[in-house]
Amino acid sequence: MARNLTKEIYQATSLNPWKSDTRFVQQIHASVGSIMDNIAEGYERDGNKEFIQFLYIAKGSCGEVRSQIIRATDVGFLDVGKASQLYNDCIELNKSISALIKTIKAAPISGVKFKS
Repeated sequence: MARNLTKEIYQATSLNPWKSDTRFVQQIHASVGSIMDNIAEGYERDGNKEFIQFLYIAKGSCGEVRSQIIRATDVGFLDVGKASQLYNDCIELNKSISALIKTIKAAPISGVKFKS
């Protein structure tokens, strides 16, 4: 889901009028990329506490992307239909990350590096 959202954001920002605001494009690219990157980095830590910490950071980045989608719509960079789709994709991704956090918290082991 994070990968698909990243692809969608990159496609949207490759069009006009986004090209006129390179700083905003860089910011939304960094935010959406941060979602994927934090999920991957947390997973590679092999410990549930660290993974959960990175998942919360990913959730924060997801919220940042939602804010940027609203701002992009307000300034005319996104039409309402595309903005709604991207916003809803963010909401669904955030719910999935929350569900993963809940599952990890309930896990009987503390992570691969703690497995005996």
